[in-house]
Amino acid sequence: MYAPPPGKQPGPLSRTAPWRARPTSRRAGTRHDGGGFREHLRLGRKGLAIGIDIGGTKVAAGVVDADGRILREARRATPGSDPRAVEQVIVELVEELGRGHRIWSVGIGAAGWMDLDGGTVLFSPHLAWRNEPLRANLQQLLRRPVLLTNDADAAAWAEWRFGAGQGEDRLVCITLGTGIGGAMVMDGRVERGRFGVAGEFGHQIIMPGGHRCECGNRGCWEQYASGNALGREARILARANSPVAQDLLAAVGGRTEAITGAIVTELALAGDPACRELLEEVGEWLGLGLANLAAALDPGLFVIGGGLCSAGDLLVEPARKAFARNLTGRGFRPAAGIQLAALGPNAGLIGAADLSRVSSRARR
Repeated sequence: MYAPPPGKQPGPLSRTAPWRARPTSRRAGTRHDGGGFREHLRLGRKGLAIGIDIGGTKVAAGVVDADGRILREARRATPGSDPRAVEQVIVELVEELGRGHRIWSVGIGAAGWMDLDGGTVLFSPHLAWRNEPLRANLQQLLRRPVLLTNDADAAAWAEWRFGAGQGEDRLVCITLGTGIGGAMVMDGRVERGRFGVAGEFGHQIIMPGGHRCECGNRGCWEQYASGNALGREARILARANSPVAQDLLAAVGGRTEAITGAIVTELALAGDPACRELLEEVGEWLGLGLANLAAALDPGLFVIGGGLCSAGDLLVEPARKAFARNLTGRGFRPAAGIQLAALGPNAGLIGAADLSRVSSRARR
């Protein structure tokens, strides 16, 4: 189903510039009760922690101090889908990085759903973790406090503490990669919802009956505003042998199946007009989805991270315009700011390490 990009829809322009709510002072700690879960954050706690970010292809780890600085890093290939093999890699990384450092705790960030207590991986798309008691397993192996969290939550926490979201009490982070990830930091804590699975923003249905999504639904946001979406639209253009796609085809030796979002972004940054137009359309879909989230959540700031953000203003400026055009109450309400993330690909491990240091969920 074809749909015009949201930025092409008619509508009044916003009469207000992007506005950020004046931040209130941060609290030293906060409590949240829900489903038997209680967390107390000790933001002033010092000491070193190890953060580990588990991805589909690599496991990245680092020693992180209380100011969010990475003192030492190490990486391993993700060892297939065997949970025990992944646990062994984590142990090896902690042992390697811990030499010469006094480590207080270990934070683990991974894609998937965690229970509210942070002890069990309910489901992970990359690994064969299904109701896996990962924290208990690792604490027995590591003999240190361990915290388990979603990777998007970890990245959002890092941006709030040390990156683009500092000083903002109601922050929404969006990660643009293969799909769209999301997380919220509200009033000084990661907001995970009643059952711990909040933040699946990429699966809001933005075009009923639209492109089929891997989740099983049609028209999910990530089918229009992600790296995969950018690559798909570019391949469609190339297969049509459009005259505007000739430079794109030349860049991949005429092999349309080799076109990816990363290649389109690289060519757009080099000035290719067709790739810039494709990126602009993705940015417009991004802005429309952000307007929907603003209507529901009313944050003070959106921070946009992930690999697609290497496009910079080529992506973000169209998103800002579409956001202003589609925002409910535009012209009569304050509007959230939209900024690029500051911490890059290390945000996940920095956030996981810091959460393990300050959260009561990291316990022996």
